[in-house]
Amino acid sequence: MFGRKKTLNEELATSEALDERPGAKNRPTPKRRDQEAANKRPLIVTDRKAAGKTDKVARREAQAKQRAGMMSGDERYLAARDKGPRRRFIRDSVDARWNIGEFLLPIMLLVLLLSFVKTSWALLLVFALVYGLIAVSILDSVLMWRRTRKKLEAKLGPPQKGEAFYAIMRAFQMRRTRMPKPQVARGEAPR
Repeated sequence: MFGRKKTLNEELATSEALDERPGAKNRPTPKRRDQEAANKRPLIVTDRKAAGKTDKVARREAQAKQRAGMMSGDERYLAARDKGPRRRFIRDSVDARWNIGEFLLPIMLLVLLLSFVKTSWALLLVFALVYGLIAVSILDSVLMWRRTRKKLEAKLGPPQKGEAFYAIMRAFQMRRTRMPKPQVARGEAPR
């Protein structure tokens, strides 16, 4: 503390005098100011463009990884609404059957084209297709939920809030657009 500073020759002499010992540090402890200087990083990066580019690349990689995990049905990457064995069972039971609701959108496009025809039979056909298909789709979804609920109660206990809506909304989506992707084939029993 109150001693004089060592010269360069004295420092070299003391460092040469130390023998290498196995298991020992074999070097002097670095000064605190040197360690702090080595660990210092600016809070705000000076090159904002480069920082933005690296952030963008990192975000894209993370999003691609999350999307791939969601597509494969990996539980870690699913949204909170899709997680859990109950939701997996509901997804699998909906995906394992043909749902009328999933054909609603393509048929509505056909109905839209028919609505441009201004004849009375076309308008009657449009009216019957629209309301008939909606009624049949709703009936099919209600029956699907009743069957799914019975299986769910037998396997995992009574249904919870929101599960009926989850199943019906999945039944109204076209199979290709469902997220997470269907994990069972049509006609296959849910896991």
